[in-house]
Amino acid sequence: MQLSTSVEKILEVRNLKTYFFTRLGVVKAVDDVSFMLRKGECLCLVGESGCGKTTAALSVLRLVDSPPGKVMGGEILYRGADLRRISDEKLRRIRGNRIAMIFQDPQSSLNPVFPVGDQIAEQIRLHLKLKKGPSLERSRQLMAQVGIPQPEERYRDYPHQLSGGMKQRVMIALALSCQPEVIIADEPTAALDTTMKAQILDILVALKQNRELSLLFITHDFGTVAGIADRVAVMYGGKIVESGTREDIFDRPGHPYTLGLLNCLPKIVTPRERLTPIPGTIPNLIAPPRGCIFQPRCGRCLPVCQQEIPVEATISGEHVVACHLYPGGQ
Repeated sequence: MQLSTSVEKILEVRNLKTYFFTRLGVVKAVDDVSFMLRKGECLCLVGESGCGKTTAALSVLRLVDSPPGKVMGGEILYRGADLRRISDEKLRRIRGNRIAMIFQDPQSSLNPVFPVGDQIAEQIRLHLKLKKGPSLERSRQLMAQVGIPQPEERYRDYPHQLSGGMKQRVMIALALSCQPEVIIADEPTAALDTTMKAQILDILVALKQNRELSLLFITHDFGTVAGIADRVAVMYGGKIVESGTREDIFDRPGHPYTLGLLNCLPKIVTPRERLTPIPGTIPNLIAPPRGCIFQPRCGRCLPVCQQEIPVEATISGEHVVACHLYPGGQ
């Protein structure tokens, strides 16, 4: 994949392979995936559930459960340092401090026996070495910044006393507590209603702009992608099948899978028109189909698709597609 060097690269993943070793066989959840994140931009990893996007994000911070999971190859470069190879101590200084993560389910991510303010303050004390009083004050300030009303009272609440939207705001405050350069957001709005989802996305966009944060946003919702992404990487079956700017993906989609996802979006102009689903189901990654992994579901399948794995072809600029329909690219 050709990468632009015009803007500073903060995080770069090269040829990442993360496999799960099960009784039934080896699941190649992430298979030779590469992407990069620039300073102050939002990169969206998008695809159906089970495509490997969350596993790729967890691999960045070495959070994949082992066993059964294991990162088998590739490089994860943060400011030139390979996070796969640095010591556990050095990684702990980066994790939560320079690279933070917002998990999909705040209920299971927050400790139920401690007030939320104490949980934010604990990370501040650990990384910024502040004493208890200043760290609690900073936790209240962060809760106010993410829109939690009456933070001087809410910081004493336990997770079960807060709504789903408030818990997710606490998770954002926790991620921001040490002023990280990179935030990985794993479907942070998946369990929220439409109104709360819009509010959380507005908070993330404003923080990215005001703090020049780099945001790796994981989602299955192209509607969300349209509102926040600078660049998009589409994943399917453990591989990135298309990547480019937001305009490339929405205005000039190249891969049949990307086009299928876009066709699943509701139509505003013709609301009575039925959605066009992608036929079939996601592949078994223990025994994936031969050739292109999408070919059993593809309406434009060629004979070569059933025999050979497609290579990436550059369509224009940073727009890259791995499909036999584009054998030569530019």
